[in-house]
Amino acid sequence: QVQLVESGGGLVQAGGSLRLSCAASGIIFSINDMGWYRQAPGKQRELVARITSAAGTNYADSVKGRFTISRDNAKKRVYLQMNSLKPEDTAVYYCNALVLTTIGRGDYWGQGTQVTVSS
Repeated sequence: QVQLVESGGGLVQAGGSLRLSCAASGIIFSINDMGWYRQAPGKQRELVARITSAAGTNYADSVKGRFTISRDNAKKRVYLQMNSLKPEDTAVYYCNALVLTTIGRGDYWGQGTQVTVSS
């Protein structure tokens, strides 16, 4: 069983910063892509940023230049540094990972962490 646990969400004023962290645990052979997604009220879940095992990254256009995704493979963690936050960044942020375990490769999600940006 693989678990992803996010932390670091909260309430921040526009222009502020937050750093999200996600830790993977369980019987894990390897982790391929990791990423962050978000879902605002009444909207579909959308990609924020993804990072490959070789540290290749891609970002949603709306966060380019403001957010940075990184990972620590030894610690099985992925991070999202969010700067210059805007009210439209308000959402529940979910960690995602493609994980190879004893039963094969699976797509796993965290429980989500709330980010609220006030104007």
